[in-house]
Amino acid sequence: MLKHQIQYKNATLRKRYNLIEGKMSDSHARLEELGAFSGRGEGPNPIDVYVGARLRLRRTLMGMSQEKLGEAIGVTFQQLQKYERGANRISASRLFNLSQALNVPVSFFFEDFSSLETKGSDPRKGGDSIFSLDVQVLTRRETFDLVCAYYRIEDAIIRKRTLELIQTLSVEEDAKIVESKKSKKRKEV
Repeated sequence: MLKHQIQYKNATLRKRYNLIEGKMSDSHARLEELGAFSGRGEGPNPIDVYVGARLRLRRTLMGMSQEKLGEAIGVTFQQLQKYERGANRISASRLFNLSQALNVPVSFFFEDFSSLETKGSDPRKGGDSIFSLDVQVLTRRETFDLVCAYYRIEDAIIRKRTLELIQTLSVEEDAKIVESKKSKKRKEV
């Protein structure tokens, strides 16, 4: 066995022993199950990645650059990039500073995370989850530009018709995707 495999097995056995002996609290065990304690080499913690994505979402929606936000809270833009990727954890005081700079409550950074954990979604593994929708769609510059352009339309009727047009186009795209999946299944059979 490789050294890291032995270390992993030992750590797993130690955790099980501690749980059996009552040395690990139930809440600690629950956090362990959810993957809240990522070990070395496993990549960023899913909670840190989610909080970072929410940070990037809010910053982007406000039209704020990483440099400007970094100056506001006293960090470099490179540090902010690491926060947004989840590579570095955000301390409680820094999270509070970020919430003030972005005009949101601290709870904003954790909204909807519990719905992800109940679905068993792990952001490190990708897949079709609400989280990946946040990261892939809501933080894009074109999404921000689209929302800004939409709200610049002063006439409420035109704004409503624009929304209906976009919804109709997306339904048509969804229908095309469903049809292509059906035809692929027919070919496989």
